[in-house]
Amino acid sequence: MPPPLSTELRSQVITVYKELLNLGRDYPKGFDYFRPRLHGAFMANAHLQDEDEIRQAIARAEFVRKEIEAL
Repeated sequence: MPPPLSTELRSQVITVYKELLNLGRDYPKGFDYFRPRLHGAFMANAHLQDEDEIRQAIARAEFVRKEIEAL
């Protein structure tokens, strides 16, 4: 069994997911388009165990959040 994700990283992942989910409500193509793609993107990285890789994924999600806010 893989080691548990640190509480700090887990909370960061959940926070950025919730922020993106809320931004998706105003997404031009609609929430029904946005939500499955957001979920898929996060699930594609669910296998990550290395903390550095997780931090990089969080940074990518933060970049996407800023881009969506700019829309």
